[in-house]
Amino acid sequence: MPRRRPNILMLAVDSLRRDHLSCYGYHRLTSPHLDRLAQRGVLFENMFSAYVPTTPGYSSMLTGRDVMATGQVSLRAKEPLDPAQPTLPEILREYGYVSAIIGFDGTFYRGFDHCEPVAAWCSWEDRPARKAENLNDKALPWLEQSSRSGQPWLLFLRHMDPHSPYLPPPPFDTMFYAGDPCDRKLPNTMKPPFAFKPFADYFKSWMPPRVRDISYVLAQYDAEIAYMDACIARLLTRLGELGVADDTLIVFTSDHGETLDEHDCYFDHHGTYEPTLMVPLVLSWPGVLPQGLRVPGTALLEDIVPTLVELLKLGKARKLPFDGRSLMPMMRGEAAEYRSEFYISECTWMRKRGWRTPEWKLIEALEPDFHHKPPLELYNLVLDPLELHNLAAQEPQIVDTLRARMMAWVERRVKETGKDDPILGYHIGTDRRIGSVATARKLQAR
Repeated sequence: MPRRRPNILMLAVDSLRRDHLSCYGYHRLTSPHLDRLAQRGVLFENMFSAYVPTTPGYSSMLTGRDVMATGQVSLRAKEPLDPAQPTLPEILREYGYVSAIIGFDGTFYRGFDHCEPVAAWCSWEDRPARKAENLNDKALPWLEQSSRSGQPWLLFLRHMDPHSPYLPPPPFDTMFYAGDPCDRKLPNTMKPPFAFKPFADYFKSWMPPRVRDISYVLAQYDAEIAYMDACIARLLTRLGELGVADDTLIVFTSDHGETLDEHDCYFDHHGTYEPTLMVPLVLSWPGVLPQGLRVPGTALLEDIVPTLVELLKLGKARKLPFDGRSLMPMMRGEAAEYRSEFYISECTWMRKRGWRTPEWKLIEALEPDFHHKPPLELYNLVLDPLELHNLAAQEPQIVDTLRARMMAWVERRVKETGKDDPILGYHIGTDRRIGSVATARKLQAR
């Protein structure tokens, strides 16, 4: 008897960089339960979120389209997703799936049968932020009800734990830092973040008063991952208790990474540097997908939906106009990868675009940004993986070559989609400020 189509649990974390997960080699044991998930499934070593921030990331994740097709390039969309392009829940509905999205209200990421936002913002005075527990409180009842219904289901969870503010509950808050970060004997390594006026009030609203040690804040980011990992374990345990673990495909990924203390872009996800572009991808389906496989080829968020379409044998859906490619041939060893270079963009606090190859990254500013970065940046990712040495002035021919490739891609996609280049429709300026946690909550409202 053929196996029925699986349930799908998508753990779509906000602001999670892959290099802070222990299954990706991080020196701290931040993700033991996710590590075991990876051991039981397939881990993609070079997964990227090419279009920053949240809205373009999740839009590609849910449609299989690139930023030129979705038109979503900024946090605040100017228009809804194109109704002509079905989202993942709309595709799956044709095959009898029920669906829920927890973490968004469903007004933008359409097609879900059930939608619930989750409280995720918290100030220092209101700590701790029990983000993942709040999410579980909404997700578990739906999961239990749907697992007993006999219908296959899609449950899409937006975990916000690695997104600032980093205020994990005990005992996670002291898991990686047990000292006093406000000790006046410590060097004041928090001076540069607090000197950055556009974010200073926001940082002060959720960090300890008079904090001096930047390593404390880094440890809290890691602690948020460990806390989230423990709460995800509760979801995985419940799948087993309900008897549906073997019939559930799990997808674990992120909409973008996070810049912590790199490039003077503190504790946020802006810029197109590697910490913001690199995200995890783990797929697990017992008895169907390989166990313990690590795939080295490059993958993008727009590859997820085409992969699910092939894996679930959704024949009619294969005719949809995806920009991503199924990763199944890479898992089977039939292809090393489909792309060695790709377009990148960012439109949050900086309006930039660029081109990334295995060796080089070009970043072009479309307007001045408030971090005072140069208008052109070029990094050799092999010799300078931390992107510390801008070679744009020394290597003008490489700049010209990469820019020509980038613009050829942009012009081709504009022609193919019949749409304007979306990043040209925005202007950011240098006068933006985040303000307090309350103000940030309004900026993020969807």
